[in-house]
Amino acid sequence: MRMRFAVLFVLVLILAACDNMPGRPGPPEGAARPEQVRDFGVLYQQNCAGCHGAEGKGGASIALKNSVYLAIADDAVLRTVTSDGVPGTQMPAFAQNKGGTLTGEQIGILVAGIRVWAGSGTPGDGLPQYAAQTAGDPVRGAGVYEVFCSSCHGAGGRGGKGGSAIANATYLSLVSDQYLRTVIISGRPELGAPDYRGNVPGKPMSAQEISDVAAWLASQRPQSQAVKR
Repeated sequence: MRMRFAVLFVLVLILAACDNMPGRPGPPEGAARPEQVRDFGVLYQQNCAGCHGAEGKGGASIALKNSVYLAIADDAVLRTVTSDGVPGTQMPAFAQNKGGTLTGEQIGILVAGIRVWAGSGTPGDGLPQYAAQTAGDPVRGAGVYEVFCSSCHGAGGRGGKGGSAIANATYLSLVSDQYLRTVIISGRPELGAPDYRGNVPGKPMSAQEISDVAAWLASQRPQSQAVKR
């Protein structure tokens, strides 16, 4: 028994020493630790591209390289969402003090790099604000939906020839109320979905109509699920 224990002990020592054996590949010389990475492209690829697409062109979530989105979402919004995430959705918190992996400096680099995508063009005056200024009315929102959204997403949001089902319990369980509002305003041009100005030619949605239809969509979320702000 003692002999077996001695043999096992020696094997453990040998295996533990393998990391320092001559010829074993080590970390690349000069490789930066994760918290030392300061290149926007690397940070974006590692932390954002999986959902928002390469170069911010959209994927499972909205395109960040969208002039309307970047006009309504200021640096404070970008920083807060990146740092804190959106509880109850697929957007995690990236700040180290929130359980993530990024330093405050790295989040600042991401915000600055995404802001560059806004370019010099502007989407025009009279943009709706990022956050609702008045409460939406889901009853009115049902009518607003029929006017501005049903031609693509079908009656009652159950899907149509031009768009997916958006009054869908699975979809609504994955997104926040603010996300719904953001998509209504900025659209998803990478998927062919227009922004708030393009649903009905010559008739942009008003701020109240945006709030109302967002409220109607949120009201379709199953009551058993927590409200996602």
